Amino acid sequence: MRRGRGRPPIQGPAMRPRRYPSDTTNAEWALIEPLLPPPACESSFGGRPEKHPRREIVDAIRYVVDTGCKWRALPVDFPPWRTVWGFMARWAAAGVIGQIRDHLSHQIRRDMGKGPETVATVIDSQSIKAAETVGKDSRGYDAGKKINGRKRHLVVDTRGLPLLVMVTPADLHDSQAAKEVLFRLRLMHPEITIVWADSAYAGKLVTWAKRHLKLTIKTVSRPKDTSGFIVLPAAGSWNAPGDGSCTSDVTHGTTNASSSTPKP
Repeated sequence: MRRGRGRPPIQGPAMRPRRYPSDTTNAEWALIEPLLPPPACESSFGGRPEKHPRREIVDAIRYVVDTGCKWRALPVDFPPWRTVWGFMARWAAAGVIGQIRDHLSHQIRRDMGKGPETVATVIDSQSIKAAETVGKDSRGYDAGKKINGRKRHLVVDTRGLPLLVMVTPADLHDSQAAKEVLFRLRLMHPEITIVWADSAYAGKLVTWAKRHLKLTIKTVSRPKDTSGFIVLPAAGSWNAPGDGSCTSDVTHGTTNASSSTPKP
């Protein structure tokens, strides 16, 4: 049971000083807080009151996302890392993270004077060196990029707003991972009809996506002598993740569509 719009927000600290760049501002918290599920103590089944303010939990999650640190390395002025991870795991499993992402994306598009839904998207990937805590069974070697780690497959709209992220071992080719990514995209966003991509997604994938998912993949050649994230003609722009580390799927949980949240 989700909280209705007319329901008063859960009370927390009124004016909380920001300690880290990733901490929510009062304006950001006013947007996020009503989208969180009510605490168990307010449900018909009952439960213990939550010990830590929701805002502290969200700020701790944002800190991990922003810095890429280990959960166990959370600064001591946040709630205990096990508590924070527990909230993150439950919210991710319940689809709360995706709902918040979609709600905020729709609001941004409305502010831009566009409709809440998009019909065109951009897909790309980025190989990232994995942290030492990432197991061998979930990492791989990207021979082209000479990176031993994991690969983030991202889908954004043409304004750069995230729609879906999937994390795989870095040795999985873009065209192979794209089938799973596009299948999830179709389930989550049936309104989408066009996917812009670079030449790594050309070939049989184009025919497969058209036949099975009714998606039109339009490939754009990457300029010569370029690497990393670039703006491709007609394909919009990317906001590359700033940290450069990849500790686990949940490190990028704000845009992660993975159904699992690995335990730290």
